[in-house]
Amino acid sequence: QVHVDESGGGLVQAGGSLKLSCVASGRTFSNYVMGWFRQAPGKEREFVSAISWSGGSTYYADSVKGRFTISRDNAKNTVYLQMNSLKPEDTAVYYCATSRHPYYSGSSYYLQGIEAYDAWGQGTQVTVSS
Repeated sequence: QVHVDESGGGLVQAGGSLKLSCVASGRTFSNYVMGWFRQAPGKEREFVSAISWSGGSTYYADSVKGRFTISRDNAKNTVYLQMNSLKPEDTAVYYCATSRHPYYSGSSYYLQGIEAYDAWGQGTQVTVSS
């Protein structure tokens, strides 16, 4: 059984930084795309970022491009999301997920949908005050 566990959320002032971590177990971590999504109150879950199984390709939502950086350490089964220049509109519960298919190398557009992922963490709250 796959288990995904996020950490690192918290309260930060606008302009500040946070680094989220996500550990996944139960499958060969290095074989799967990892993604970050977020969900604000009253809104649908939305794509934030993803990283290919090799770490060679990264993808970002336009709203976070240039401010967030995704990375992974396959030796530690961990994916990170470094968030800089945080804005109040970044306030949400952030979820980590592992892709449904190993060695995925298809459309990056597909990776922006929740259907591409089959194991999710419980989420970590990020609150950015103005």
